Amino acid sequence: MKKHNFYAGPSILTPYTIKNTADAVIDFANTGLSILEVSHRSKEFQAVMDEAQALVKELLDIPAGYHVLFLGGGASLQFAMVPYNLLQTKAAYLDTGVWAHKAIKEAKLFGDVEIVATSEDKNYNYIPKNYTVPEDVDYFHYTTNNTIYGTEIRKDPDVKVRMVADMSSDIFSRPVDVSKYDIIYAGAQKNLAPAGATIIIVREDALGHVTRQIPTMLNYKTHADKGSMFNTPPVLPIFSALQTLKYYKEVGGVKEMEKRDLAKAAKLYEAIDSSRVFEATVKDHEDRSIMNVCFVLKPEYAEMEKAFIDFASTKGIVGIKGHRSVGGFRASLYNALPMESVDVLVAAMKEFENKL
Repeated sequence: MKKHNFYAGPSILTPYTIKNTADAVIDFANTGLSILEVSHRSKEFQAVMDEAQALVKELLDIPAGYHVLFLGGGASLQFAMVPYNLLQTKAAYLDTGVWAHKAIKEAKLFGDVEIVATSEDKNYNYIPKNYTVPEDVDYFHYTTNNTIYGTEIRKDPDVKVRMVADMSSDIFSRPVDVSKYDIIYAGAQKNLAPAGATIIIVREDALGHVTRQIPTMLNYKTHADKGSMFNTPPVLPIFSALQTLKYYKEVGGVKEMEKRDLAKAAKLYEAIDSSRVFEATVKDHEDRSIMNVCFVLKPEYAEMEKAFIDFASTKGIVGIKGHRSVGGFRASLYNALPMESVDVLVAAMKEFENKL
């Protein structure tokens, strides 16, 4: 039975990425060596790194003056690296969920943190509006997409200070005005590659403004100066990331991915909103994520939650159980997920509803 993978991360990858990575595990670039064992200093892998960095710049239309880094440690390491490199006195953060909250916790180790707004009062099921970012902060940080709660900010904010964004779960799903940001970071395991690599896009002139000494491995300049090759990079995930980036370019780039993602999300949300059994947890359509669609059974059917998950599994649907802090269901519609899988899920929802 074909599987329809809705896991939130690690998550679905394109067949193009999986096949090319599998081939490279056997023989990388006709070297007679596996990508698992090749030297990261070899000319063959240097070519992978160079092309991956170039494609990130091309696909996101990154202007001059930025470095593209591939590092380890996931987005969670960036929660600390960002303030270590940028926070001199005070930073502003928008609190929209668990990952934003974790970033705030790390930033407080390096200076004062002003939370400009939070949606914690309603379990993060909306995006705060009409907040003000003070102009006396070193930077403003926000999380673009909140995987646990199914909310997303799809428009680049306009602020008068340096801006930082965690785009781990929606990078390459929409065009981004990179010139508004000093740092964008994203873990690879949602829209790019297997877990283990993190993309960091950093403005060159954002570095070197804090007075503290920064440990070598936590200094962005270390990695920028060495092209992400200061130490051994996560070779396999970077190779897989390159395959995904090549796929994105071949199918029409970020605008095409956005078109597909919007269509998938619209179909699933319409099925939820028109259902007598299911309901979305995020009520404001403007705040709804197109990457992670969160929904629950209406109160009178709440006891059927496990029954629906079991029923969906008979259709090959996996990974739709919601996060424990929200409950219900979560369908992650990342770039690699085909419309076919959304169709299967919608059909399963309707069939389950008709049985009740």
